[in-house]
Amino acid sequence: MKKKVKQLLCLSIILLGITLQGIAKPILSGRKISFDDQWKFKKGKETNAKDVKFNDTDWRKLDLPHDWSIEDLVETPNDSIIGPFSKKAIGKNATAFTVGGTAWYRKHFVLDKTSAGKKVYIQFDGVYMNSDVWINGHHVGNHPNGYTSFIYELTAFLNPVGQENVIAVEVKNEGDNSRWYSGSGIYRHVWLNIVHPTHIENWGVQIVSSKVSEQSAAIQITTNINDAQENLSLTSELYESTGKLVATNTVIVSGKSKMEQKITLKNPALWNIENPILYKAKVLLKQNGKVIDEYTQHFGIRNIHFDAETGFTLNGKNIKLRGACIHHDNGPLGAMAIDRAEERKIELLKKNGYNAVRFAHNPYSAELLDACDRLGMLVMNEAFDMWNINKTPDDYADYFKDWWQKDLTSWIQKDFNHPSVIMWSIGNEIPEIVDSLGYETSQKLADFVRTLDNTRPVTAAIPFHIPLLKRKKWDATAPSFDALDVGGYNYALNYYESDHKKFPKRVMVATEYFPPKALENWNAVEKNPYVIGTFSWAGIDYLGEGGIGLARLKSNTGKKGDGLMGEGFVETFMSPQWPIFNSYTGELDLIGNKKSASYYLDVVWRRSKIETLVHRPIPAGYKEQTGFYGFPDELKSWTWTGHENDSLQVRVFTRSSIVKLELNGKVITEQTVPKGSITATFTIPYVAGKLVARCFEGDKEVASETITTAGKPFALRLKADRAIIKANKNDLAYINVEIVDEFGNVVPSEDEVLVKYQIAGNGRIVGVGNGNPRDMSSFQKPEKKVFQGKGLVIVRPTQKVGEIILKAEAEGLKSSILKIKSQ
Repeated sequence: MKKKVKQLLCLSIILLGITLQGIAKPILSGRKISFDDQWKFKKGKETNAKDVKFNDTDWRKLDLPHDWSIEDLVETPNDSIIGPFSKKAIGKNATAFTVGGTAWYRKHFVLDKTSAGKKVYIQFDGVYMNSDVWINGHHVGNHPNGYTSFIYELTAFLNPVGQENVIAVEVKNEGDNSRWYSGSGIYRHVWLNIVHPTHIENWGVQIVSSKVSEQSAAIQITTNINDAQENLSLTSELYESTGKLVATNTVIVSGKSKMEQKITLKNPALWNIENPILYKAKVLLKQNGKVIDEYTQHFGIRNIHFDAETGFTLNGKNIKLRGACIHHDNGPLGAMAIDRAEERKIELLKKNGYNAVRFAHNPYSAELLDACDRLGMLVMNEAFDMWNINKTPDDYADYFKDWWQKDLTSWIQKDFNHPSVIMWSIGNEIPEIVDSLGYETSQKLADFVRTLDNTRPVTAAIPFHIPLLKRKKWDATAPSFDALDVGGYNYALNYYESDHKKFPKRVMVATEYFPPKALENWNAVEKNPYVIGTFSWAGIDYLGEGGIGLARLKSNTGKKGDGLMGEGFVETFMSPQWPIFNSYTGELDLIGNKKSASYYLDVVWRRSKIETLVHRPIPAGYKEQTGFYGFPDELKSWTWTGHENDSLQVRVFTRSSIVKLELNGKVITEQTVPKGSITATFTIPYVAGKLVARCFEGDKEVASETITTAGKPFALRLKADRAIIKANKNDLAYINVEIVDEFGNVVPSEDEVLVKYQIAGNGRIVGVGNGNPRDMSSFQKPEKKVFQGKGLVIVRPTQKVGEIILKAEAEGLKSSILKIKSQ
């Protein structure tokens, strides 16, 4: 009998375990509760998926952020489908030949008893696009914009505490709606806010610093309160980055929905790009002395000023913006805005000399802005790529009239407190910018932004080509510029000085420029204080707009050669060209490695005295053609096996006047750098060994650079960005893969070696990549070819503390093993 009872008890425990595993862990009340885990997903249209009783047991389980467009389309590649790419994709090369469509997400959850009597809000940081949300079968809202954050209150439709709730999200990325890779799905974080009925609104704390100096700063904290009652007080506590409490202020609310508190802070630590110090404000809402809500907000104390005589100043110091335009994707991860991916993007740019980024052409994640705050990166924050007129048939212009105010409000409220944000851009290359509709809209948007934030200037990117397309003169842009505080010039270098004569108070910035024109644009910045900086197109290669910066080969006969080349800029660089899927116009490639344009910028910005690049040998019967955005196909390599004694082009970037080339210890040629240029171009025979470039001023050697021929491929080498990462799915390990010779030199001539990966321990591979814009193989399978001897593996840790072990193997090469700790 005892044995039978024991068996029944064991069976009950097992059944209980099964039951508990099928029920979501109850969610405790609080602010910004992560809602990313344990979603269910299915592509395709499902008529009843919004219903609570809909059977989703066979749906795929996943965690957010998620982007279905970066996932492989079929197991077996064919002529039309490779990896995530389809030749029939509606957006063609503009959207990287990737596929959108319609898909559904569902999540089952239970609220803990601490949620009783509370209000519940759900916050989506980014869903691409046109999403509809249901809670327990009740439709709570539609949101067309794929980049702005949005919030719904769920309270009225929730089941009693302890009972299961079901949230369903339909996402419709349909039609031709983007000019670049957008990604598809819930690609940023989702949060729950479970708060007291009287609470501080989400994004309800705004902090402004004024009268800023090293001696003191006036801090104004504006707090918006939902359902303000009597017997309320508001206490704001300011903390240094060390955690030390430095100031506090308490006011009586007395039923007001908006409260302002002013604090004078002595000897503040100022936020700047070299030392980006952040403070923390803890705002406590109390009722009868008891805390009923708490809101934490980081901020920086800094002063910004713009004018045509002194340019841009940060805390009184003139700063010239060395900027990069970037798109929101994270290369092999697609649009997934995982925290570490966002941070690494800014780290790479900072490391390579940039001090500013322009968000092209939409709002970005809070996590990327957090990284800009922490790392000291200035931001031009942009809202729209179109207003009233479509650029693609199904884009945001279809919704602009009804949604622009809501989206601008969400955008600025979310990003208001980031000290990195120094400008609000209301649009990019808007087609109607030179007519009455554009003048009216520009003024309307600029005025509205100023009602939300009058502490930063408003700008927009106005390009040289729109007046030409409309058969108007450049002067037709003047009314649109008049609506702005800072004039954004796209590829309009020739108008800086003439416009300054007409509009001497206009502050100008190159919101975009062609990378080969970096020197001319930077000369304008150094010469003219009213030109405050430049933003190249683009800082990092991105998915979509395939091949606009890729140099290509053209047959000497004038015929299209082996599919690599067509005639004319528009056909060659802007038309669909399968299998080219990324822009290749970045100074850094898709996985973060420096390209020719980045080395050029190092000299333009005076970060380096000399950089040497060698052109890839061109096959007989062909010549190279580059577009407006592209550099020649050159790399920092003197390894060209099989091309012995062939003539190779060598370009040396320097601000010195004379360059000499030395090959294997012997000076073989020298050249005076042309006036107004920083480039000396040579043609020399290839002989393995050491190529040394030396630059001189008169007889004095200023600098030199040596490039050495690598040996035969010998081994694989793995190098992680960090040896220790967090045991958290918001972190990532970025692992560089290199083919090296027996002395450890990278072999840059290797473009076709397939590397296979195995992983063990507390992590999984979430992305593999290289810099090749033509390699359409999977980003998610545990294998990838290298490009110029390099590749990348991205590993995502689990929640468990421990070790992650990655092994890389390739035929004929010594394998490599790397261990990373997660803690």
